[in-house]
Amino acid sequence: MNDNEQGASVAAEDLESPVARDLIQLLDETFETHHGIYLDAGTSFFQTLQAIDAATASRAVGPTSGTIAAKVAHVTFYLEVVERYLTTGNDERADWDEIWRTVDVVSPARWTTLVGDLRSTFGRLRGMLVEGDAWADQATVGDAMAIAVHTAYHLGEIREALAAMGVDAGPA
Repeated sequence: MNDNEQGASVAAEDLESPVARDLIQLLDETFETHHGIYLDAGTSFFQTLQAIDAATASRAVGPTSGTIAAKVAHVTFYLEVVERYLTTGNDERADWDEIWRTVDVVSPARWTTLVGDLRSTFGRLRGMLVEGDAWADQATVGDAMAIAVHTAYHLGEIREALAAMGVDAGPA
């Protein structure tokens, strides 16, 4: 198990910094576990994705809206860009439109891979944030807040799309 995978299992409560603790709990709630901060129980990103099959993930609610699969791929891409920046300082321009151009209809295997990639990328990034001295850099606080806000936006989009499609994704 690498350091980042170990970090993925570190409880937010074990962090010394109150800001780090709160932000990790916010990220955990956004992606995985209800803490009562802002989401209803059962509505985290990964809990929502459990209710979605490849056919549903391949649907868009409108002609200019990306599919749910594209939204998941986009969030993963966003996390990868932040991860690259935190590990290398590389802030070169990313092609933010590529996902929207290339991810559309997905097979069951591709859907499973997209969700697995998101889970893996979040685990690595969370591990980076709870290990070492990541919080010594004030920019990390902003990055963690941006991850939570950006992901919550797309989680809301996905939940609204599911509601429009008549798909039950848990608590409303």
